Amino acid sequence: MDSATSVVRRIVTSIQWAPDWLVSLILLAVAVVVALAAHGVLNQIATRLVSSRDLFWRSLVRRTEGPSRLALVIVCLGFAVSVAPLDRTGMVVSRHLLLVCLIALIGWTARTVLHIWTTLYLRRFKLDTDDNLLARKHTTQSRILQRIAEWLIVILTIAAALMTFDGVRQYGVSLLASAGVAGIVVGFALQPLLKNLVAGVQLAITQPIRLEDAVIVEGEWGNVEEVSSTFVVVRLWDWRRMVLPLSYFIEHPFQNWTRESSNLIGTAMLHVDYTAPVEVLRRKLQEIVEASPLWDRRVVNMQVTDLNPDTMELRMLVSAGNAGRTFDLRCEVREKMIAFLQQEHPSALPRRRAELEGRDQRPIPVRNGDGPRIEGRHPSSTPAEA
Repeated sequence: MDSATSVVRRIVTSIQWAPDWLVSLILLAVAVVVALAAHGVLNQIATRLVSSRDLFWRSLVRRTEGPSRLALVIVCLGFAVSVAPLDRTGMVVSRHLLLVCLIALIGWTARTVLHIWTTLYLRRFKLDTDDNLLARKHTTQSRILQRIAEWLIVILTIAAALMTFDGVRQYGVSLLASAGVAGIVVGFALQPLLKNLVAGVQLAITQPIRLEDAVIVEGEWGNVEEVSSTFVVVRLWDWRRMVLPLSYFIEHPFQNWTRESSNLIGTAMLHVDYTAPVEVLRRKLQEIVEASPLWDRRVVNMQVTDLNPDTMELRMLVSAGNAGRTFDLRCEVREKMIAFLQQEHPSALPRRRAELEGRDQRPIPVRNGDGPRIEGRHPSSTPAEA
């Protein structure tokens, strides 16, 4: 290293015809070109070495490409600055810029390491299985904490870079304070952001929602599609997206159908006539769900839950592996039970009743030709009764 430095200095000294600023500019440009060329060669070697490895190692090389390039550029520029014929002001400015680049490199490397660690941790969990409750729990928790940590790394990096400037050092302190590092919230404008960041920490710890949870929010049913550091995206049943702040799930009540398990019990109501054979219908319900591939073999039941003047209400309970399958099974049960009633017991379908009053037997006056009025019976009476 010392020999290389001395060689470069002799070359610089031999160039007496060019001004110092031009020589320094040439040296800095050459340093950047050398760093980029060296990084390109090293990156190609690393890519070939991991080409036969699994996806993680290939992703690792790709994710570290940017930080490693910046690191080589900083090293080469530091060497060029040390041998360039810069005056005192140029030397101070160059070293200050290198310090800022070094801080940025540290922040970038921290984000990369965080991403790699999260990827390694989540490789143990699979979301594409039926029983994915544990996987959804860890994935949601890791993603929320990762995004919060990324925000903190960015804020700390910017604050540290600002604090290297004497004129704007107070802004760096204020930024640290607003991020909660100093424990004081500064500025009304940052309150919504900090509120959602704190809500994100609460959601990551308590986990009232997870990825792919079936929820009902604002009267809409859907699945949790994305949980970011400040908002949640709910994919509704008709493919619309509802975007809600993280604080919504801390401050407002909502329904989570898959909080403890993805299995759900669905309800289908059936209104039938009083003459309906309940036991026959109960056996038919059992037959329908046993033949359905949607049923999870856990719950099937029928009960008379209500009576009104015209019909009785039957509640059918069936269970399935998730919310979507439960909905489809409920629809199937309704369709097949109605079809069974229409074919086998049409009289059990709901109908209106009206009780007729007894026939009026009071005598009514009638005329017999032109003779006097005589008492007779109701015209509906038979001759034998007259």
